[in-house]
Amino acid sequence: MADIEQILGDLNKDSFVSLLKNIIGESKYVQNNPPELIPEEDRVVTHVLNSLLPYSTTTRGGPLIVNHVSYFPKRGNLIVEYPGTEPGKILSFVGMHMDVVTANPNDWDFDPFSLSIDGEKLRGRGTTDCLGHVALVTELMKKLGETKLKLKSTVVAVFIANEENSSITGVGVDALVKDGLLNKLKGGPLFWIDTADKQPCIGTGGMIPWKLHFTGKLFHSGLPHKAINPLELGMEALKEIQSRFYKDFPPHKEEQVYGFATPSTMKPTQWSYPGGGINQIPAECTISGDVRLTPFYSVNDVINKLQEYVDEINENIEKLDTRGPVSKYVLPEENLRGSLTVTFNEASSGVACDLKSRGFEVLCKATEKVVGHVKPYSITGTLPLIRDLKVKHISFFPYFMVTCL
Repeated sequence: MADIEQILGDLNKDSFVSLLKNIIGESKYVQNNPPELIPEEDRVVTHVLNSLLPYSTTTRGGPLIVNHVSYFPKRGNLIVEYPGTEPGKILSFVGMHMDVVTANPNDWDFDPFSLSIDGEKLRGRGTTDCLGHVALVTELMKKLGETKLKLKSTVVAVFIANEENSSITGVGVDALVKDGLLNKLKGGPLFWIDTADKQPCIGTGGMIPWKLHFTGKLFHSGLPHKAINPLELGMEALKEIQSRFYKDFPPHKEEQVYGFATPSTMKPTQWSYPGGGINQIPAECTISGDVRLTPFYSVNDVINKLQEYVDEINENIEKLDTRGPVSKYVLPEENLRGSLTVTFNEASSGVACDLKSRGFEVLCKATEKVVGHVKPYSITGTLPLIRDLKVKHISFFPYFMVTCL
């Protein structure tokens, strides 16, 4: 290990900052917020290629094998491989994405679309998420190409498009996986590089977006006894559903092992109704929210339970708590009953990394050496791409901070 570190040496700060300056200069054009802003990741690819091609088989200047893969015009991915000496042994760095979230220059104290330096701080959109990582891993692969270091394991870097937004698919790592271009990474640890933290993230949560629709009976608010108030029904039904959820999916013992900041949660985040006067009890309303699920529970089990809760409340709607002496969810004289339905958008599972893996062991030692201490953590933010990769890989260890909360 000491010999490898000695040969590779320290990061060439001048080269790194120069490359990062060029890449951050493209950040305005790689903002990802369709349909208004569709990134052109090939702008970043160009700078990475300028650094690596001189040490590639493409120019016969070195051992790097470079594969520029595009599924949409101007939206490429880049797979860079440094061959090892032992077939089948491999180490990969994946997830360095070349798109960024949007930035409004009016909200910044400096130009977000150009690199500026404030003491030891490098400033600009993407420096920590994730263009800085693009530049850093590029410098690593460049150093390997320059030194021609003999390694047993093949080292692969996968720079990806379209991480910050999932409304358009088939562009980035999902397409690479579908085409089998990452199959060879199964032979060794895979590190997902997308973190703004110094410590390893070893777990993420699953997400289940849900929508509860409540139907009552519209009537004048001065005669509430003739209405079924869907807002009150929604509040009481949601309270019942949440109570059952937390009973069935309590904090899991493994959450402490992984250092999750929170257990699994089920809560509302949006409320809507068709509109109307303040003196009118509406006929319907909708509450939307999500479940954030630690990876020790099954997404399908939760979905089935939520549906079960709703079905049982509908069957026993008259037993649900009410609000005040005339609040009710059944009007027998009109043969009307309030009701609720639940629907789900696309759900995703969380990830618990392999804490016995060689990748985890090495990363912890490296973190402790560089930072001075190591304290892995987990959060219930989600990265569906991570879960898809874990399902397809034998030894997987992501290192990232969740940015798609």
